[in-house]
Amino acid sequence: MTLDDSQKSEHKKACANCGAELKFKPGSDQLKCEYCGYEEFIEQTKSSFEELELKHYLEVVGENAYSHTINLLHCKNCGANQHVEENYKSLQCVYCGEPLIKEDEEQEGWILPGALVPFQLDSKSAKAIFKKWVNQLWFAPNKLKRAALDPEGLHGLYLPFWTFDANLFAEYQGQRGDYYYETKRVRTKNGTRTQQVRKTRWSNASGSVNGFVDDILINASQSKRNDIPTKIAFWDMKALVPFNSKYLSGFVTEKYTVSLKDGHHLSFQKAKEIAHSWIRRDIGGDTQRIHHANIKLADETFKHVLLPVYISSYRYDGKDFQFFINGQSGTLSGSRPYSFWKIFFLVLFVLAIIAIIATFAK
Repeated sequence: MTLDDSQKSEHKKACANCGAELKFKPGSDQLKCEYCGYEEFIEQTKSSFEELELKHYLEVVGENAYSHTINLLHCKNCGANQHVEENYKSLQCVYCGEPLIKEDEEQEGWILPGALVPFQLDSKSAKAIFKKWVNQLWFAPNKLKRAALDPEGLHGLYLPFWTFDANLFAEYQGQRGDYYYETKRVRTKNGTRTQQVRKTRWSNASGSVNGFVDDILINASQSKRNDIPTKIAFWDMKALVPFNSKYLSGFVTEKYTVSLKDGHHLSFQKAKEIAHSWIRRDIGGDTQRIHHANIKLADETFKHVLLPVYISSYRYDGKDFQFFINGQSGTLSGSRPYSFWKIFFLVLFVLAIIAIIATFAK
C-alpha cells in the first residue's frame, strides 16, 4: 500500500468544475482550484488521531517497519528527502536550490503520519512577510532583494517530527539550599565598611515526583543544512488534525531521517530535563542539588506528525543562506548576507564627507 497509489485519487483530486488539480487552501479545511476558484471541503475521516504504543512498535513491529511507501526525490547536494507532486512547478531542493531530477524519483517506506498542523498562511502572505523583512535589511545584496520578489523562491514544506507521550516517575536524592546573609566588615582606602555576604544553608532532600509528559517534540530531519531556527520552532500542537493527504496538496513533504529508535533516545533526554525541573520544584528552597535521580517512563506512545514552514534558500558569495517562516504563526528567522560593495561605497561616501568638512573648516 503506498501513499501515491492508494491515495492518489484523493491526493490529486481534480476540480469538479474545470478539471484542474485542487490544492489545499491554507487557513481552512478546503481544497481550492487556482484557475476557476472552485472550493471543496476536506472530509475528516477520524474524530481524533491515533497514539501508537512505542514498546510494541519497537519490539514487535520493529523500528524500521513501514506502514506505507512514499515517492521521494533525494537531493544529491544536501541529502534532503522530499516528496514532490507530479506537477509541482519547481523541481528544486527547498533547502539548497539544487535541481531535482524527476526521473530519479524512488519509493521508500515510512511510518504514515498520524497527524499534522495545516498551513495557516498562504504563499502570498508568506511572501509579503519575507519581502518586508528583506527590505528592512541594511546592506543586503540587490540579488537578495530580487530573490524576495521571485514567486518561485519560497517553498511551503511539511517537516517531519516525532512526538512522545509517557507517564514519568522519578525517585531522587539531593540537597535543598536556602540563602541567608551575614554581615562582614571589609577594609577600604578610607577605613572599613560593612557589607552583606550571601551564604547557602544546605539540607538533605529526597522524595519522588510523577506526572504525564505530553508531546515531547523531536525534529525527525536533523542535519547541518536544515536545522530549524529555535525562534520559529514553536507550533500550537492543539491545532493538530488527523492526517489526510489532501492537506499536502500544493506543498512539499519531507521524509524523516531520524529513526523512531533514535528519536525515542532523544526524547528521553528531554524527559530527563523535565524530571529534573519537577525535582527542583519539589525540593524547593532557593537553589537545589540533584545527586541522583532514578527516572522511569511507562505507557509510552508516539506519533509521526508534520508541521508547516516556508523556506527560501539563497546562495551568495559561495555561501548558502536560508530563511524560515513558521507556516502557522508567521514568525520569521534567517541568516543574511552583506553586500561588500554597498558597505565599501558607504565608507567611501563617509570619508568624502569628512574630507569636505575638513577642507571648509580650515
